[in-house]
Amino acid sequence: MTPLELLALFAIGGLAGFINVLSAGGSMLTLPLLIFLGLPPQAANGTNRVSVALQSVSAVANFFRAGAHHLGLSLRLAVPAMLGALLGARLALDVSDALFETVLVVVMALSALLMLLPQPTLETRPLTPERLTPAIYLAMFAIGVYGGFIQVGVGILFIVVLYRLLKIDLAQVNVFKVLIVLVYTLPALAVFVFEGQVRWGYGLALAAGSMTGAWLAVKVNMSPRGALWVKWLTVAVIVAIMLRLLLT
Repeated sequence: MTPLELLALFAIGGLAGFINVLSAGGSMLTLPLLIFLGLPPQAANGTNRVSVALQSVSAVANFFRAGAHHLGLSLRLAVPAMLGALLGARLALDVSDALFETVLVVVMALSALLMLLPQPTLETRPLTPERLTPAIYLAMFAIGVYGGFIQVGVGILFIVVLYRLLKIDLAQVNVFKVLIVLVYTLPALAVFVFEGQVRWGYGLALAAGSMTGAWLAVKVNMSPRGALWVKWLTVAVIVAIMLRLLLT
């Protein structure tokens, strides 16, 4: 790994960590970057999980220090997501590199379009255990399968389920999201490690940046204005990456 590659991993990791906590789409930056740096798609997919896991640790720790405590409910949502992620990771290892890259481009395009859709203004309320219906658990399992398979844009799905369906305010959605992602990413990462599809040097360099970005994002998430402008920055970068993927 060259110094320039190390700098790129840290910088893009920082941007991705910031985006992942506040909105969604960070893996749409980091996963293609790892492929551009020469990692095979399967190894890039596994290596990206190192950054996701460690930035989630950073975000969860900082959210708790800032006074956000939703451990019990988050774990209820995380268990079906974790089971789904194990299945998704196994499926990801069984597809060809060509098919995976095609899925990546399609997922990035759809995620970018979804991010541009306006968020409805909803009357939100705190989450309580009785609101966790079987349909919600099934949705968490499905998100886990998707996250275990590719991770890209998984935050958008959490926004759909937690904000649009459960009507939790967006600041709290981010708190639930990062804790659930942490819980399901660890076993998914273990699957990739067992199959030898993790490049630790790249993953840890990316994680150093993403943990820094996640720390900054927690500070922004707790401010009244939030960071609604993040999605526009993300979409602009995603379009540039998609063009690169399609032209190579």
